[in-house]
Amino acid sequence: MKRYQLGEFEEIVLLWVSIQNEEAYGLSITEAIKEKMNRSVTLSSVHTALYRLEEKGFVKSGLGGASSKRGGRRKRIFSVTNTGKAALMATRDTRDKLWGLMPDGLFGFSS
Repeated sequence: MKRYQLGEFEEIVLLWVSIQNEEAYGLSITEAIKEKMNRSVTLSSVHTALYRLEEKGFVKSGLGGASSKRGGRRKRIFSVTNTGKAALMATRDTRDKLWGLMPDGLFGFSS
């Protein structure tokens, strides 16, 4: 079985790439993390994670269309690959297994 290693921040970024489904780019992910997760994050840290995920084969990217709003520059759009999907599923399975081992009542609820 292939092992997929995702750091916590990489997992979050990869989840947002998946959620934004073919419309994910650095700024959109940064804003989503700030707004939806109430977490302070910089654009450069998101870009670093995206490039690391691309090196691992978990995402792929291409250039979107140019816009006058961006001074004619094009956005780098990211999408999740099948390997990225498998990495997310493996991470979720691991987390579910660990939560399933949690002693009943530890957090005030039964598993």
